Amino acid sequence: MNASTTTSTGALAGIKVLDLSRVLAGPWATQMLADLGADVIKIERPVAGDDTRHWGPPFLKDDAGNDTREASYFTACNRNKRSMTVDMAHPEGRALLQRMAAEADVVVENFKTGGLAQYGLEYDSLKTANPRLIYCSITGFGQDGPYAERAGYDLMVQAMCGLMSITGHADGESGGGPLKVGVAVIDVFTGLYASNAILAALNARHSTGAGQYIDMALLDVGMAVLANQAAGFLATDKAPGRAGNIHPSLAPYQDFPTLDGNVLLAIGNDGQFARFCAAIGQDGWAQDARFATNTARVQNRAALLDLMKPQMLLRSTTDWIALLEDKAVPCGPINTIAEAFEDPQVKARGIQKTLPRQASDGISHVSTVASPMRLSATPVTYRSAPPALGQHTDEVLREMGLNAEHIAALHQQGVV
Repeated sequence: MNASTTTSTGALAGIKVLDLSRVLAGPWATQMLADLGADVIKIERPVAGDDTRHWGPPFLKDDAGNDTREASYFTACNRNKRSMTVDMAHPEGRALLQRMAAEADVVVENFKTGGLAQYGLEYDSLKTANPRLIYCSITGFGQDGPYAERAGYDLMVQAMCGLMSITGHADGESGGGPLKVGVAVIDVFTGLYASNAILAALNARHSTGAGQYIDMALLDVGMAVLANQAAGFLATDKAPGRAGNIHPSLAPYQDFPTLDGNVLLAIGNDGQFARFCAAIGQDGWAQDARFATNTARVQNRAALLDLMKPQMLLRSTTDWIALLEDKAVPCGPINTIAEAFEDPQVKARGIQKTLPRQASDGISHVSTVASPMRLSATPVTYRSAPPALGQHTDEVLREMGLNAEHIAALHQQGVV
């Protein structure tokens, strides 16, 4: 694995990553590494590729505006990577991957526990040839414990960790019942934690000269990201429940119906509440002992909402935002994703990126969401769009020193 033919000057330039992961958690982690400049080689199955290439609709459109058979899901977490197709079940395919791992800094995989041992691609086999290797395994439940052999998926873990029990309206309310979050947040958070662990291991290697093994589990991450809700349970032994958009520890911190829609108020301290009250001509609310402090407002939430809801219906959403935004009272619209991409701040920050794709599949450009990591000296770079399946197979093989005849034979045998 030599340096990518696409030059990188990012913080991780020179780091070589062998990406054996698919779907979301692993690819999210490796996209972060790629954004920071690492050369990430994404290994995919010949013909089929990553599962998410087929998770559609929606599908990408070609340059003529027609739907392709490539799902947009894949593009969410695979930019700045090179795609190489390898059949690891074939002896020569295994040999290629073992050779690549021997030269890699990082391997990321999300096969079931022990699933790569039969191919000689598990950590214990690879570290012998490359003791500096950092090897990150991502599974549903980790490498030990009674569930270690189980397959794990985001939705399953959202349910098991308790996240769905605190998401959605209360059972007695309209639409009540547990809900999943609208994005596969456990997968995404697992990718974030995995990339952090990999960066920590790279830093540790500077001191020790040795790599290490990283055991990432979706269930562990699901429990960790319960954050204040888990802390509240551990402090009280009382499990929190669903409360819609109400914050369990702050008030008023929720959505409100307005004259023409809805608005979000996120009042986090007493000063903000006092300024809100002054803005609507209800200064007395901030002096009322029931509402003077956040703790009092939480304890008297129902009484406060009885007063606020009629007031919130008197203005449009736009008028509420105009009234409060210069008063340092957090307030905003509840946008659709389409409206969010049209937001002036989103546009000013350059959140939507359109990247060229050098592939012969009729798709010359792919739009993607910018990385939120803004580094001043070693910024994220947008070197390439999410690749077509196997787009870089021959390129990587040539970098490994294989000649045209050998590469042609590998294709003919179905190895790549």
